[in-house]
Amino acid sequence: MFPGWLQIALVVLLIVLLFGRGKISGLMGDVAQGITSFRKGLKEGMDAPEDEAPKAVEDKKTIDGEVVKTAEQEKDKTDA
Repeated sequence: MFPGWLQIALVVLLIVLLFGRGKISGLMGDVAQGITSFRKGLKEGMDAPEDEAPKAVEDKKTIDGEVVKTAEQEKDKTDA
């Protein structure tokens, strides 16, 4: 059995009361922005040339923009 219009209206009213209209519109804006950036990424991926050489990867790890030394790098430094 499908829910009636009154039941749907009651659920929508409860959601608006719990989260507030501003929170819901902000969430929908974030979802729309995510979809837009996803589509942009797909479009850029198709435009990229396939003959591009792979980039060299350094033996460094970054967390929040800061270079983090690995255990091997620390060991090499103490041995030298």
